[in-house]
Amino acid sequence: MANASKTHSAFVFIKPHAVTEPVKQLVKDTLAHVGIYVLSEGLIQAEEIDQNRLIDTHYGAIAAKAVTQAPPDLIVQPSAQEQFAEVFGLSWAEALKQNQVFNAMDAAKKMNISPNELGQKWGTLTKGVNLLKFGGGFYCGQLDGIYVINGFYMDMRAKFTTPGTSIYYFEVEWDARVLTWADFRGKVLGATDPSTAYEGSVRHSIFVSWESLGLISCPDTGDNGVHASASPFEALAERANWLNMSIESDFFGKALMANGLPLPMIEEWCKDPAVDFQQKKQSLFDLLEDMDSRDCLRRAADIAAENA
Repeated sequence: MANASKTHSAFVFIKPHAVTEPVKQLVKDTLAHVGIYVLSEGLIQAEEIDQNRLIDTHYGAIAAKAVTQAPPDLIVQPSAQEQFAEVFGLSWAEALKQNQVFNAMDAAKKMNISPNELGQKWGTLTKGVNLLKFGGGFYCGQLDGIYVINGFYMDMRAKFTTPGTSIYYFEVEWDARVLTWADFRGKVLGATDPSTAYEGSVRHSIFVSWESLGLISCPDTGDNGVHASASPFEALAERANWLNMSIESDFFGKALMANGLPLPMIEEWCKDPAVDFQQKKQSLFDLLEDMDSRDCLRRAADIAAENA
């Protein structure tokens, strides 16, 4: 069994727009070059991603607001409610009462348009005029006389659920003493914007050679070739989601439990909730981002103690 403080294990996948044989080889070669081992790899089809809502779990709170949560169940802070009333001339409570607020999935059905069309309409909105930011990953836009929550998400979701497409994943492992998590993301994977990513990183390599790698269009910030876990904890959450791995059998899950974190708390944390830490509520994933395994385990124990 891997030692959780000495071993890093991440979940990496090639996004649907970039799943080609040359890209698979490029990812494998780049990983191997820096001593990252592939433990398992495989294809997950769009139909399975859609049916099992794998992408919705992956995007966590952003997706939940767009797909599963009903608007009356959303926590809209007083300042956001004031903003809503000011911009739209209607109170949040009144908009709910009149059934004028919809999550993105229900809005597409109500408007009788495709997710792609909803995404296009959402793209025409202007912040502060007909688009409000209620919080991190939480937006409300006015479209065709109704109020839509996180309307951008359906377009993102469609990229992963269009029949005939797939992701290609790699479960990877490396020596934590040789490569930090921050360097894994910054230098091996590359920055979110592939045009400014570290030279030689996977994202930058796909960006500069996209045509010869068989891509249909030039990568951008959204379609940037690959995804990788942002922390050892996120990697655990992604293995549990994409590979249906139980937390109790996962080496990092076992280490967290050995550090005193109860299983129900770890399961809840996999959804990236807002947690109390250092006198303020923060995203669990953000608190652990780019941390090496040993530090991640320590920070997780500290957060758990504050939220017990």
